[in-house]
Amino acid sequence: MAERVLLLTPSQSHHSPTTMAVLGGAASARIIPSVSLSTSSRSFFSLSSSSKLKCLRSSPRISHLFLNQQRAEVRVSSGGYGTVSAPKSVASDPDQLKSAREDIKELLNSKFCHPILIRLGWHDAGTYNKNIEEWPLRGGANGSLRFEVELKHGANAGLLNALKLLQPIKDKYSGVTYADLFQLASATAVEEAGGPKIPMKYGRVDVSGPEQCPEEGRLPDAGPPSPADHLRQVFYRMGLNDKEIVALSGAHTLGRSRPDRSGWGKPETKYTKDGPGAPGGQSWTVQWLKFDNSYFKDIKEKRDEDLLVLPTDAALFEDPSFKVYAEKYAEDQEAFFKDYAEAHAKLSNLGAKFDPLEGIVIDDSPNAGGEKFVAAKYSIGKE
Repeated sequence: MAERVLLLTPSQSHHSPTTMAVLGGAASARIIPSVSLSTSSRSFFSLSSSSKLKCLRSSPRISHLFLNQQRAEVRVSSGGYGTVSAPKSVASDPDQLKSAREDIKELLNSKFCHPILIRLGWHDAGTYNKNIEEWPLRGGANGSLRFEVELKHGANAGLLNALKLLQPIKDKYSGVTYADLFQLASATAVEEAGGPKIPMKYGRVDVSGPEQCPEEGRLPDAGPPSPADHLRQVFYRMGLNDKEIVALSGAHTLGRSRPDRSGWGKPETKYTKDGPGAPGGQSWTVQWLKFDNSYFKDIKEKRDEDLLVLPTDAALFEDPSFKVYAEKYAEDQEAFFKDYAEAHAKLSNLGAKFDPLEGIVIDDSPNAGGEKFVAAKYSIGKE
């Protein structure tokens, strides 16, 4: 599910609706070719370090940026790429969290970036190791994914796109930590795509520097030799169980995979050739911007060659324990939504240090909110 970085020529960038990165003053600004902001996805917990940032490293400008920021926080705001001193560990402001959420909703409705924002939150939290008590060595939802050293992990290829999307919101709301912003964006993306309301809490403290980033290799692979065993090894380390593994896998109802970037999927299908976002890739479901239980139905049926089935997807109906939950979710969307919401909330809290300790709740009602994002307007439905 990794979002690979696609660098455009200056002329392409001039006509592109995507955000441009600008360096220097207004009078002498140099335009850097922008990064493609498509919604294609490889896996919310995507491929391991075997997948490299080939597209990213192919750019002299971007390579130079990374080579000279070995210990820096990567900033991709409207003002351009740059480095800043790491923020102090402070709690997020409740009012700013609410305002940031509204800005995220606007971003989702204009960029259709639901999959990559979900993936960003998952990958920041998914490095958690329950066998390590000390924070931040234990990993988890601590904002470390904003640093270049972790962005370079193979499983995080393309997440610079997500950071670029969210950085203007972070710039606007300095009272929101990166750790909270990543999880807020992830939960909001699920909800705005028609998924369940996630019972979230905030107040996560950010790590202060790249030396506090986890080592590479804590995120799962999409095509390991023994998919079921691999999923258990990775998710059990986080403290998650079989039901939670299957429920979280259901988020593959959103997004696409691109073979030229991830090694998985077709270049395009009848469901992805017209976008939205950059056309192409192969989706797990027909309406790949709609959060429902179609993933489980389509994986079970395996009748549509235009839909993607990874080894870790197939394992859900092949492993006896996983199959119990996968069969249930294929038949009962309400049960899937309930279990998914609980698993997502649990994942978003893994390894986090909260200030205040009890966290911050910004919803008075678990079902509060406006009209859901209507994915059917943007992706093809079944006849």
